[in-house]
Amino acid sequence: MPPYLILAYRNVVRQRRRSIFSVLVVGFGVAALLLATGFIEWNLSYGRESTIRSQLGHIRVVRPGYLDDGLANPFAYLLPANSDDFATLEKQPHVRALAPRLAFNGLISLGDSTIPFIGEGVDPGKEVSLSESVRITAGNELSGGDSRGIIVGQGLAANLGLKVGDTVVLMASTASGGISGVEGQVRGLFATITKAYDDTALRVPLAMAQQLLRVRGAHSWLVLLDDTDNTDEVLHTLRREFSGKPLEFVPWTALADFYNKTAALFEKQVNVIKIVIASIIILSISNTLMMSVFERTGEIGTSMALGTRRSETLRMFMAEGILLGAFGSAGGLLFGSALAAVISLIGIPMPAGPGMAHGFTAGITITWRHALEAFVIGFTTTLSAGAYPAWRASRIAIVDALRHNR
Repeated sequence: MPPYLILAYRNVVRQRRRSIFSVLVVGFGVAALLLATGFIEWNLSYGRESTIRSQLGHIRVVRPGYLDDGLANPFAYLLPANSDDFATLEKQPHVRALAPRLAFNGLISLGDSTIPFIGEGVDPGKEVSLSESVRITAGNELSGGDSRGIIVGQGLAANLGLKVGDTVVLMASTASGGISGVEGQVRGLFATITKAYDDTALRVPLAMAQQLLRVRGAHSWLVLLDDTDNTDEVLHTLRREFSGKPLEFVPWTALADFYNKTAALFEKQVNVIKIVIASIIILSISNTLMMSVFERTGEIGTSMALGTRRSETLRMFMAEGILLGAFGSAGGLLFGSALAAVISLIGIPMPAGPGMAHGFTAGITITWRHALEAFVIGFTTTLSAGAYPAWRASRIAIVDALRHNR
């Protein structure tokens, strides 16, 4: 081991109080950064998975142009009811579930009250996995053997005064331009992560929606994968294998506008936190090492008078910063990870945020990327903070340093 490393280690151990303070500053900074990024990661993961498993799926299969022009002419973009492509998609690797959905809108009436709604015709049997994040707040979910049952968003139900068991009339425009209506009985009320959706949405069996609109088929097929991280891989594979088919494959990221904006906002917040923590570490460690240089001026002068080179003095003080940064960052990772596990076990009660329908209990998710990032920030900021004090120590005039303690 080089002599300057041995001296640096001895100096760190010798100045226990100052070294402990420096290590604690770096450690608490790293732990705070780890907890903040872990909390935001948990919230993003919760919002992402809730959105995927209640509304979007991982990949949406539609006719080309449906997302741009389908609102004006939805019946021109229907997928066939019985298709070999559907069966082929179900057999693709990583595909956990595939479900058709028929989108429509119209009016829902209860007694003398009538308000507009946005509806989806779904296959109850295939929606079990795709709708894991749809929370039934009253009554029951749709069942495959019930052709007249519907479930209504709790916001829409509140606006209309609906309760479980009520019989309502749904009216919508048909493909031929006429008006059609069906009766349905409210089997349950539901809530998702998005309040705006719950205020206008209802779901009915696919056969009931097809009868109401006088059509066959569906507007989209929703693909649910075994892992969200496989989305890009599966998307690339599907686009390649179905390149000659009149099908468009749209990832959830292209449809989740609210989530994308939230993720961008959180990223800016994390960057601010990083800057604040890095500034605290730099100022604290720099001040501590400058005090060390001042107190050891005579010692530095004696060392250089005995033949120690200025470059060796520079390396010795830089090595002290490296040791403090390594110990502090490693300790911060251990402390932050343990604290995150305890907090996640207890849970963090969260109120409903803007645009959300209900509150939830949050946790903290620590990933290897965040842990490495926190360690690197703690280590590099400590190293940067020690650069100037180390340079000052190496530039001290030997004569002045020898006279310092007189």
